[in-house]
Amino acid sequence: MYAVVKSGGKQYKVSAGDVLRVEKLDVQVGNIITLDDVLLLSDGKNIQVEPSDLAQAKVTARVTGHGRRRKIVVFKYKRRKRYRRKQGHRQWFTELAIENIEA
Repeated sequence: MYAVVKSGGKQYKVSAGDVLRVEKLDVQVGNIITLDDVLLLSDGKNIQVEPSDLAQAKVTARVTGHGRRRKIVVFKYKRRKRYRRKQGHRQWFTELAIENIEA
């Protein structure tokens, strides 16, 4: 069984037991959260995508940690103008362990 959920403006395909890194959520480590924004639900044979069918569907996950991703380099450059700007960025994330998918 798997589901497609939406979190932080992005969509993720999850199943029970998966570990997932989403945009930073303001939740303590060890707490259980529910992801109510389910976009697709599949049990291997049937696929549900109707909003009326997915209204009661939810995915429960445990927060296992917070952290920052690898650094990316943002480099702006204009040729022949002596214009160069170099900047780094590390995005915060929350790590979730998917425990259960309820239809």
